[in-house]
Amino acid sequence: MATKKKPTKEASAKSAAKAKKAANKKVQTAQVAAPALKLLKNDPYLAAYAPAIEGRHQYALDKLRELTGGKSSLNDFASGYLYFGLHKTEGGWMLREWAPNATAIYVVGDFNNWKETSSCSMKRIRGTENWELKITHKSFHHGTHFKLIVHWDGGQGERIPAWSTYVVQDPETHLFSAQVWDPEEAYQWKVTKFKPETNPLLIYECHIGMAQDKEGIGTYAEFEKKVLPRVVKDGYNCLQIMGIQEHPYYGSAGYHVSNFFAPSSRFGTPDELKSLIDAAHEQGLAVIMDIVHSHAVKNENEGLGNFAGDPCQYFYQGDRREHPAWDSLCFDYGKNQVLHFLLSNCKYWMEEFHFDGFRFDGVTSMLYLSHGLGESFTDYGDYYNGHEDDNAICYLTLANELVHQVNKNAITIAEEVSGMPGLAVPVRDGGYGFDYRMAMNIPDYWIKIIKELRDEDWKPSSMLWEMTNRRQDEKTISYAESHDQALVGDKTIIFRMIDSDMYWHFKIGDETSTVERGIALHKMIRLLTLSTMNGGYLNFMGNEFGHPEWIDFPHESNGWSYKYARRQWNLVDNKHLCYHFLGDFDQAMLKVIKRQKQFQKTPFVELWHNDGDQVLAFQRGELLFFFNFSPTKSYTGYGFMVHQGSYEYVLNTDDVAFGGNGFNDDRMIHFTNYDSALVRENKGWLKLYLPARTACVLRHVRE
Repeated sequence: MATKKKPTKEASAKSAAKAKKAANKKVQTAQVAAPALKLLKNDPYLAAYAPAIEGRHQYALDKLRELTGGKSSLNDFASGYLYFGLHKTEGGWMLREWAPNATAIYVVGDFNNWKETSSCSMKRIRGTENWELKITHKSFHHGTHFKLIVHWDGGQGERIPAWSTYVVQDPETHLFSAQVWDPEEAYQWKVTKFKPETNPLLIYECHIGMAQDKEGIGTYAEFEKKVLPRVVKDGYNCLQIMGIQEHPYYGSAGYHVSNFFAPSSRFGTPDELKSLIDAAHEQGLAVIMDIVHSHAVKNENEGLGNFAGDPCQYFYQGDRREHPAWDSLCFDYGKNQVLHFLLSNCKYWMEEFHFDGFRFDGVTSMLYLSHGLGESFTDYGDYYNGHEDDNAICYLTLANELVHQVNKNAITIAEEVSGMPGLAVPVRDGGYGFDYRMAMNIPDYWIKIIKELRDEDWKPSSMLWEMTNRRQDEKTISYAESHDQALVGDKTIIFRMIDSDMYWHFKIGDETSTVERGIALHKMIRLLTLSTMNGGYLNFMGNEFGHPEWIDFPHESNGWSYKYARRQWNLVDNKHLCYHFLGDFDQAMLKVIKRQKQFQKTPFVELWHNDGDQVLAFQRGELLFFFNFSPTKSYTGYGFMVHQGSYEYVLNTDDVAFGGNGFNDDRMIHFTNYDSALVRENKGWLKLYLPARTACVLRHVRE
């Protein structure tokens, strides 16, 4: 057996040098050949901005390593709610807070007559900015009200703990305080595993407080009993709930948050919210939350405005601290402690309440130092000119990573109007990780043409462009109107078109031409918006049946009235009124869309448009959609080139059941007409009667 010679040190060195050179060459080759981020591959026009896109992506990866130490996961990092705040321990309670500027903190409440005592003085944890206290007072238990009195150099103030999970308002003094929530029997979940249906995602946007007929504030329990069954019956598969995080002013609709971990007690208890979510899951509905991390209420006693004598503990310094348009405060996303707070907040709502995800509010405001105010965003350069908040972009990227780590089936949606590329592209591909972005151009478009154009000037080519003008690598949520279009100062689509005639001529048999026009267009607008989607569809509570009037929460100038902060379900339930036509159509419309498997992924194929005739036609899978927006012209034998075969009606806006005239016989099966020039393409002419201001959906009947 031959033996190998032991290499000399010189030979070993040469060999090592050679190997190192080869390795370096490999690395250099790999760097040269390294594939660009998929976001850049998908859109060649972004190439000029590759350094900015790659830089933001790397910044998020670097921050992730910094926060996790490269060893733990983001999921582990975002568990602050398990440490901070109030927690039951053996023999008492432990309360912890982050308060770097405090000199002393006392816990006061109805258990100690709201007095500062040495036994309830929090201690700073050595070497940290955190404070803690073990509370052993026998009177401190479920239902106890408490606050903090925080001292700092030169001042002091009453504060609600930043990590409070239940905050209530005294009905007499109207002051807020934290309350211990520890019922003897913890809520027992009926559904422990739930996978949202997102094929397609059909969202029912709602607000618990205004979801009742009564002039008052609705509750979680009332919503579960009275409204949830309506949503299920209508065919939606996802609830998006506004105003969950506690807010001191009801009129803010939940967008000026004070207590980020506390479900609003106006609507009931934490367990009643859990019961509502559980019931929704039992009936197949996902539940997502309208989460507000774009800003916070200014209030100091109730919120984080000046928690421990440092107005910028949670918020940016200088001019960036206050939002110029919203009268609120802007989080400092560059602070790791703030990231810890906000990321933990995301995980908390998912783990503790089983929310299936979030619609992030005010994303445009977060992305730009200008908050997007006064900017037009007409060129790609507008997204990469140095006026972006890289800290906020990093936070959103991490938040999406976290949410999908906690639940791989979670849903995240960005409310964003500027059109920032990559927002709904996976993080691994260079995006910010949202599953969907709101198609905010669509409601603006409908408002614009209703306000500014005669019906004769509505152009199908323009409609089609607005409905489908989106980035091909990003999924969107299409909608004709959300709560934004219904708030006081604005009008819903139906109210813009019908206005005062809704009060006097919405009884069946008493419709004016204005009412007939409004009902017809309301159906067509919704059908076109829904049928052109590429991700999901959203409707705001009540708008499906043309709820009259605006939304106006109680405030001083309206005498604190709840008259317009409610939903009048009695209107759609009344079969003598026209509202039920619209409600019934909405149900039928969703049912048709759900019949086509993976509707949102089916290719969009335009069949025809003619602006002069105001006719539009397109195909999604086996479904063919035909629109005649002309207010005066009906067409007989209007031809469309389609695949040979037979076609049946599955939906018609002109059906008498939906308040139409019933000019078509929907029982008729239509056959394509032979054309020798089209035989090779297996196509023929489908000729239809298209009454003025109507739309219909036909299904290709497989032979």
